[in-house]
Amino acid sequence: MFERLQNKLSQALHILKGHNTITEVNIASSLKEIAKSLIDADVNYKIVKNFIQRVQKKSLGKKVLTSLNPRQLIIKIVYDELVSIMGEKSGEMNLSKDPTIILICGLQGSGKTSFSSKLAFFLRKKNKFPLLVAADIHRPAAIDQLKLIAEKINIPVFSLKECKNVIEIVSQSIIYASKKKKNVIIIDTAGRLAIDAIMMEEIKKINQYSNPDEILFVVDTMTGQDAINTAQSFSKVLNFDGIVITKLDGDSRGGVAITISSVVKKPIKFISNGEKIEDLEVFHPDRIANRILGMGDIVSLVEKVQDKFDEKRTQKIYKKISKNRFGFSDLLEQIQQIKKIGNIKNLISMIPGIDRYFSFSGNQTNSFKKVEAIIHSMTPYERNHPKILSDIRRRQRISKGSGIKLNDIDIFLKQFHDMSQIMKKIHAHSGKKIVKDFIYQMINKERNV
Repeated sequence: MFERLQNKLSQALHILKGHNTITEVNIASSLKEIAKSLIDADVNYKIVKNFIQRVQKKSLGKKVLTSLNPRQLIIKIVYDELVSIMGEKSGEMNLSKDPTIILICGLQGSGKTSFSSKLAFFLRKKNKFPLLVAADIHRPAAIDQLKLIAEKINIPVFSLKECKNVIEIVSQSIIYASKKKKNVIIIDTAGRLAIDAIMMEEIKKINQYSNPDEILFVVDTMTGQDAINTAQSFSKVLNFDGIVITKLDGDSRGGVAITISSVVKKPIKFISNGEKIEDLEVFHPDRIANRILGMGDIVSLVEKVQDKFDEKRTQKIYKKISKNRFGFSDLLEQIQQIKKIGNIKNLISMIPGIDRYFSFSGNQTNSFKKVEAIIHSMTPYERNHPKILSDIRRRQRISKGSGIKLNDIDIFLKQFHDMSQIMKKIHAHSGKKIVKDFIYQMINKERNV
């Protein structure tokens, strides 16, 4: 997510490295590259133009504090502007009613059905009791798809076989929810085009009858700026409360996530960045801006970790870290825990600079597999005594057993040592201070690279 934009922005900001002051010349070069990066990421041209003008206005004549350099100052200004155009604050869901009715709408193929299931799973973890309503009577197998996904996560689906009256389906679902004591009703509607008058009339009727507490418009980031045009057309017919962006894990350039809120004047409430049921995040503009600028998103990572990690196991690991006994078996165990949380690529993007600890020459998405192969090729004694691997013959044997080049193993061992030191420093603190200090430490480290 945003890797391409992140790399290009990093190159653009690198121009200012080594400069002691901000001048019209060096800031112009940097802003030109930032503009190119944003346009390449499919950000609306007018928004890019205004964005650059605001950054330039705030930069020139700004006194650089002795504790900062021009690059750090520009990063801060760019960060503030990114947060601003993405909506500044995360959009809160209105879940106060009992039952709360949530209407899902959007284009054909935008991922509404998958999102509806993910949302139900997400809300159940928040101690809600969701009911999915199969209200797509137009697409073949739409109801079966919803039931198939919901069955895997044990969430009920309401549907009426052979019924072609969507209002009747919605009406009966509300009665059913009351009987079964479900306090959230998620209505998965058919995909439609804004130019399709009949389909748009149908969604208007569903809206009028169900009187939803939340209307969420789902857009596929792969469609680029067309998604924004469609959202604008929909908003004229249906006053939706928020936007959901799907397929951010694909080959899209991410410009929709940056642009759509400021154009449509609606908050982005969720982003979906994977195929797994847990691959759904609340959209926080400040956290996404951090990721785009390569500063990671530790807060979101901690939330995911707290949700999935075994506290007793984690405490056991902490004790080992504090006593300098963290070994490869412990790393392997942590990797297995991390893999349970969700998309590895997304997790790595949340930690500033961590990708260098899991990157060999090649595809970064396979980095964990290589690490696991190296560790599995070690003896139990070697896993628990990392220092013994200073012996070249042991490393050569591991190289043959894992199929990993000796040079890559040497790099991994050095990175493991560096990572162990960072983890030990983190453990030296406690509570929220862990997150706060880690963020500052890693951001400062990243800015000075």
